Amino acid sequence: MRHGIVLLPQQPWREARRLWSSAEGLGFDSAWTYDHLSWRSLADEPWGATIPTLVAAATVTTDIRLGTFVASPNFRHPVTFAKDVATLDDISGGRVQLGLGSGGTGFDATVLDQRMLTPGERHRRFVEFADGLDALLRFEPPGSDGISFKGEWFTANKARMVGTPAQSPRVPLLIAADGPKGIRYAAERGDGWITLGGRSRDESSRDGWWRGVAEAVELSRDAEEAAGRPLQRYLNLDSGAQFALESVDAYQDAEGRAAELGFDEVIVHWPRREGVYAGDEEVLFEVASRF
Repeated sequence: MRHGIVLLPQQPWREARRLWSSAEGLGFDSAWTYDHLSWRSLADEPWGATIPTLVAAATVTTDIRLGTFVASPNFRHPVTFAKDVATLDDISGGRVQLGLGSGGTGFDATVLDQRMLTPGERHRRFVEFADGLDALLRFEPPGSDGISFKGEWFTANKARMVGTPAQSPRVPLLIAADGPKGIRYAAERGDGWITLGGRSRDESSRDGWWRGVAEAVELSRDAEEAAGRPLQRYLNLDSGAQFALESVDAYQDAEGRAAELGFDEVIVHWPRREGVYAGDEEVLFEVASRF
């Protein structure tokens, strides 16, 4: 089992650099940050930009993989975002993994005065976004006339990238999805699948949440079989009724359940002092000492 940690982009870098370097020192396999302009109950608190945060993290770490948790087309275009991601991957020495999702219906969906999309529109837009990134993040052959595509939502006209990708064939695309369409797309296009626990999860009860996780895993297995290719599975342990780092026992129980369901990596959040994901760093340190 691999272990990932999410660090929300809230502290000034003079403080945040300790967390990112500590994540590597503690033995986490991956470190992630949210790709939002702001987020839910933290909308009125400090919130840094995603790519600069990850670039800074790349300069204070050497081996840990770095990722977006998760990027969406709510406020991004595949051409400009691919350029940012490819440059980040070069700076990090090929350590980036790109978590991608269709985007929620909260702050990011309206801050640029966008109209609200239907679920079907959001899925179609996401597929275009991810397909565009898939093309753009691959090697652009020398002498080519750039990368072009035209869809319902996004257009590229002879776009150029940064050169040979730091990873082959490109940065891994990890698709966040809980519904059948999204999970099928993850199996067809993605290198991995991220879940919050399934569409039918009951977030009010621990056992109800795990039942939703199990149902989502079954959907992923069906999608893998149909696509004829395996998926790496990632589970956000903190999207249910319990903060996984509430105690060492809580984390170990959650990790064990995830392993039984066939997950390859579990992801938790660095404890905050108060509010969402509030907890004690000492629990995190004790958990990490047992990896």
